[in-house]
Amino acid sequence: MTKPTTIESIATTCIAGRLRLLNRVVTNLYDDALRPFGVKLSQGNILAVAAKLGVARPAEVCAILELDTSTLSRTVERMVSNGWLEILPDDDGRSHPFRLTDKGKQVMEKAIPAWEKAQAEAKKLLGQDGLRLLDAAIQRVKSAQAG
Repeated sequence: MTKPTTIESIATTCIAGRLRLLNRVVTNLYDDALRPFGVKLSQGNILAVAAKLGVARPAEVCAILELDTSTLSRTVERMVSNGWLEILPDDDGRSHPFRLTDKGKQVMEKAIPAWEKAQAEAKKLLGQDGLRLLDAAIQRVKSAQAG
């Protein structure tokens, strides 16, 4: 048996590549479910965090969702254009806190059953063992980042 080349190994065993594949497949489940409501998963996550926080400060949202500020800013701009979020005045001119509008709350309420269905499909796809491994991997990464 011949040893695989580095190129073959990268193509088949690269951890980042395999994680991206898994991410695309799972994200597509949610995006497909949320599409009838005009919402992408990335937007839904921001809407959910904003709903939880009441007044969402960008730095806090970025920390919760592990987003960079430019990604959050672009996504929030689109959601403001859709009427789902509103930017609030702030003493600090650099910060742009935001909150859900009534329209944003309505979109979320309508989309929740579709999100729940996608969540169930993702759980089924990954299985209990996959979910346990995912949780364990997340804890390891968070611990490594904190240390």
